[in-house]
Amino acid sequence: MSLQKKIIKTLGVQSIINTKKEIRKSIDFLKKYLICHKKIKSLILGISGGQDSTLAGKLCQLAISELRSLTGNNDYTFIALRLPYGDQIDEKDCQDALSFIQPDRCIKVNIKNAVLASQQSLRDSGVFLSDFLRGNEKARERMKVQYSIAGLNNGIVIGTDHAAEAVTGFFTKYGDAATDINPLFRLNKRQIRQILQTMCCPQHLYLKKPTADLEDNYPSKEDEEVLGISYDLIDDYLEGKNLNIEHTSIIEMLYLKTQHKRHLPITVFDNFWK
Repeated sequence: MSLQKKIIKTLGVQSIINTKKEIRKSIDFLKKYLICHKKIKSLILGISGGQDSTLAGKLCQLAISELRSLTGNNDYTFIALRLPYGDQIDEKDCQDALSFIQPDRCIKVNIKNAVLASQQSLRDSGVFLSDFLRGNEKARERMKVQYSIAGLNNGIVIGTDHAAEAVTGFFTKYGDAATDINPLFRLNKRQIRQILQTMCCPQHLYLKKPTADLEDNYPSKEDEEVLGISYDLIDDYLEGKNLNIEHTSIIEMLYLKTQHKRHLPITVFDNFWK
């Protein structure tokens, strides 16, 4: 089996999807998990204004609304978090995403002071963060806040990881990857756009250029510029299409180089890294 086929199988990607069936699959997945774990009453998710959190947030709200109707238990709640670092350039997109999602609750926590305090503590010990590493601090601070809110609300933290991120390792280890449950796992970027369109999401949100927006020196730098390859090509690869050698090599190099990010902490029984 080729590496491409192994990756597709591992990530569970389908070349063609029925968007309505995938919507139902994710909603039922979230509902089933909550029904099986009766102490959990809330879903927690940070909303960035991008495609992934917009879709995950809408799925969460639909799942929670259906659970309340099914069980008659109004304790079930979806809590959307806004976690800006100072003033966010695309704050209007964030608010538009929230208007589309219509979460039960929305809590805003500005993480800038916490990140700067952490950076200063490191400086006091002679450790100076690069702009890139400070970006990772932002991602991890956001996740810390989400788990604090979850702990206070009998909740779990929702992830937005999907196949195009997973194959490239384009996420912060123990940052945005450190979640409890991932309803988008198996989908690529193209499919996320298709599902958002089916759900009548505002066009400017599902067509928005993806950006992690973590580095101060390169605000809103697009993911594709960082990755060195377009999401369309990544999606083509994940759908089993034949790419030229150069593009295939870029994707497979990213996959192999970031394998540790998709793996639990390494133990003496692991040998994938040798």
